[in-house]
Amino acid sequence: MDNERFARAALSRLMEPQDAAGLALVHAAGAQDALRIATGQLAPGPAIEREITGLLADTGAGTGWGGMAAALKRWAPRIPDLAPERDLATMARLGGRLIVPSDELWPVQLADLGIHEPICLWWRGLEQKLPSAAKCVALVGSRDSTSYGASVTGDLAYSLAQRGFTVVSGGAYGIDAHAHRAALAGGSAAVPTIAVMAGGVDRFYPSGNEDLLRAVCNQGAVIAEVPPGSAPTRYRFLQQKRQIYVYHGFHVLPRRTLSD
Repeated sequence: MDNERFARAALSRLMEPQDAAGLALVHAAGAQDALRIATGQLAPGPAIEREITGLLADTGAGTGWGGMAAALKRWAPRIPDLAPERDLATMARLGGRLIVPSDELWPVQLADLGIHEPICLWWRGLEQKLPSAAKCVALVGSRDSTSYGASVTGDLAYSLAQRGFTVVSGGAYGIDAHAHRAALAGGSAAVPTIAVMAGGVDRFYPSGNEDLLRAVCNQGAVIAEVPPGSAPTRYRFLQQKRQIYVYHGFHVLPRRTLSD
């Protein structure tokens, strides 16, 4: 098994996507040693702690950083739940995969995020590279959308997809769902639409959109930073939006245009 992939699979269950200290540790030590340090198999040493402190200070993410001891204490309760072999096997059964920064499928623009680059992406869908930021448009909006919002979203998504753009949204009810459906209907791009999940890609959420998200899998991609079985919690929804807006460098159309 690829040790790098194994380590990143484990780290994605150990650390939340917004865990700046964890991301800095991976950046400073590499994924394999980061996993050994985070699980108590390897002492971090003062040099690693100084480097993490510097990385967090340089990126403005040092608020709340209490040192390695505090980070290790925070990660400790999750160590018994680590089962990367199981998570990777689950993805294989689903026809999905885990992609890491060394993979050809990895979106190269994510490197611009520095230490905030995702540890990995859990992926279900077509096995081809995500389009460049210049060929993606994020369409998001209210779950309780009006008929006007639905109509505008459908027109936009369909037209964009016909012109070869990939429409990116969050798979939710309302505007997100209208965007995905219209993109699937009009798509001429290799990847007409991408759904970014707040939970694991094995748990289509909301359940009422399961058929839609399966269609997105078949024609595009469903991706997440958290491993299979992860619940879509409130703070993960915040990170989901960060993925849509920031991680892929997508163009974003104003929310007010889509929900009125």
